[in-house]
Amino acid sequence: MFRLWGKIYKENRIIKEAVISDDSELNRTRKVFHALDVICHDFDLQTPIWLDSAINDFKRFDKARFLPESFIEQVDFDYLEIQVIEED
Repeated sequence: MFRLWGKIYKENRIIKEAVISDDSELNRTRKVFHALDVICHDFDLQTPIWLDSAINDFKRFDKARFLPESFIEQVDFDYLEIQVIEED
């Protein structure tokens, strides 16, 4: 079972969160991208751009933060954070 936790923070508080589970046979990268797409759809956001800092953090810590500059449109929060919480 693969699970990804997505959280939106504003002023150091979680204002929205969602956990996406995936039992498919996709590889890990595709599961991450799919879960991020689902989270963004649930939060009514566009999918963020993976900047180098987010890629490096995700590789090292299985966690990435998407700051407002990762989004093309204006967002009303400090950052979106995703984290792998379970992996098969």
